[in-house]
Amino acid sequence: MSTATGLGSAETRSAPAAPRPAHAEPGSAVDRIARSPQFQQLVHERTRFGWALTAAMLVVYFGFIGLIAFDKSLLAVKVGSTSTLGLVLGVFVIVFAFVLTGLYVARANTRYDALSDELKRSLGQ
Repeated sequence: MSTATGLGSAETRSAPAAPRPAHAEPGSAVDRIARSPQFQQLVHERTRFGWALTAAMLVVYFGFIGLIAFDKSLLAVKVGSTSTLGLVLGVFVIVFAFVLTGLYVARANTRYDALSDELKRSLGQ
């Protein structure tokens, strides 16, 4: 009788494999959607905008980290009577992330929803 159970067990079990999606048959609804110019435009615009926002966030974040690593004296400069430039820039990084999220949500609620509706209308759904 085996008493080894839990995480320390010598027995390992692999997770069951996830079912693989069947390939779309030519003429199927999935195939029609994937070949649709409206769907391709939606994917292209979303991808391009997402990468642009990602690049902007990476520049701001790693710029801040670079300042921390290479110019601590600049971040120690007093701004006002009690705060420093480092604190102000740190808050800016956080606020910038929220602004980028807001931009994406605004774009998704206007442009991407319009493209999705146009796609649904063109496919007769």
